[in-house]
Parts: sequence; structure tokens; C-alpha cells
Amino acid sequence: MADTVSPEVRSRMMSGIRGRDTKPEMILRKGLHAAGFRFRLHDRALPGRPDMVFPRRRAVLFAHGCFWHGHDCHLFRWPASRDEFWRTKIRRNQEVDERATEHLGAAGWRHGVVWECALKGRTRLPLADVIEACASWLRSDVPTLEIRGLA
Repeated sequence: MADTVSPEVRSRMMSGIRGRDTKPEMILRKGLHAAGFRFRLHDRALPGRPDMVFPRRRAVLFAHGCFWHGHDCHLFRWPASRDEFWRTKIRRNQEVDERATEHLGAAGWRHGVVWECALKGRTRLPLADVIEACASWLRSDVPTLEIRGLA
């Protein structure tokens, strides 16, 4: 399907999408803060600049957008235009995610990922369940966490 807007308008629209303080991230931050967790945001000293860092629990949490990180869910679809650009960009994002995960693990950090589809769309989970799963993981010693929408 051809794009409905001009390339210039599409470029402006896509460049306006924020990389931090996204809606899924804000939902998680608000829920975990209300549950009593305190955290730092976007720590540049850590690989991948995690969205939330829980230093006392030696854990980090990422809120990944399904499109930008190439998740295999209904929220991800390859764009119809500039195919090579998008494949390169999303592939690179996935490589950066993998590298960050490896470096965080090697440095002794536990890491969790909450996918956008767990909070949005037809496969979303109840918010209380997502927050409780994150809280339980943070209180545990389990090394990794992944929360995704219902398949």
C-alpha cells in the first residue's frame, strides 16, 4: 500500500517520535513508583541506557516499542516504503539490544523487557498484572524478565 502522505511529511512525522518518556515507559514508571519502587532514568553509564535502573536491586527495565525493536507481534509490520532503510534500522536496533543485554549480564545486572504489546493493543494484559509481574521480578533474584502481550 502506498503511503498516504508525502515523503517530507512522513519524515517529519517519524522524526518527531520520541525515544524516551514514551507512553509505555510512563505507564510502567507510574505503576512501579506507586508500588513503592524508586529508580533512576536512562542511566548513560550503563549499556543500552535502560529506561529504568534499580541500583539496590541490581536490575534494569526496558520498555520496548514493538515497531522500533522488531517484535514478532501484531503491532509490528514492515513499512511499505524505504524497505532497505527500515530493515537496516530495525536490525541495528536489535543488535544494540543484544549487545546491551550481554554487557549488562556480564556486569552483573539483571535485565527485564516489557514489550509495548503487553500494554497496548488487542493482546494487552491487565495493567495490574504487568506491574505485579515487574514488582515480583524486582524482588526476586531471577536474572531476566520478558513481558509480552497475549499471543
